[in-house]
Amino acid sequence: MSTASVTVRPGAVLADLLPTSRVRDAALVLGGAALTGVAAQIAVPVPGSPVPVTGQTFAALLVGTALGARRGFAALALYAVAGLAGMPWFAQGGSGASVSFGYVLGMLLAAAAVGALARRGADRSPLRMAGTMLVGEAIIYAVGVPYLALTAHMSATAAIAAGLTPFLIGDALKAALAMGVLPTAWKFLKR
Repeated sequence: MSTASVTVRPGAVLADLLPTSRVRDAALVLGGAALTGVAAQIAVPVPGSPVPVTGQTFAALLVGTALGARRGFAALALYAVAGLAGMPWFAQGGSGASVSFGYVLGMLLAAAAVGALARRGADRSPLRMAGTMLVGEAIIYAVGVPYLALTAHMSATAAIAAGLTPFLIGDALKAALAMGVLPTAWKFLKR
């Protein structure tokens, strides 16, 4: 059994390989929001931190990379708006604005950034994908940690200790997983 090769135009992301339509785009945005909501339920509390370790950040970055900047941003915007409106799909079944909502806002920007990088081929090799994930994570923390400090009335040092440091090892593992998943998907599709 052989697999057919897929012709990929320059600047394409994985979602662009599907037949183009507005219905497809709407389904991808809805699916990206839902994937992020489901992944947020994979949550492990971190002692001393109001922010749990979740699959949410990995899903948000995966969505941005696979869908591209515009659709990735739209998916995370839908996720954020629905969560603010009461949909219990933030971390641990939460909804509404909380001390960790800044990370959700950071995910919006990160999805757009990694989607833009993917359009430039950053999702095609393991090393470039690792860099893309690190850029996305940095954006999430650049918004999430200051938001945590402000809303939880923490010093910058305390917010970094509670909202950044405990997550670095997990983020390295997420980056390693992404290094394998997306470049492998492209390699498989090019056969």
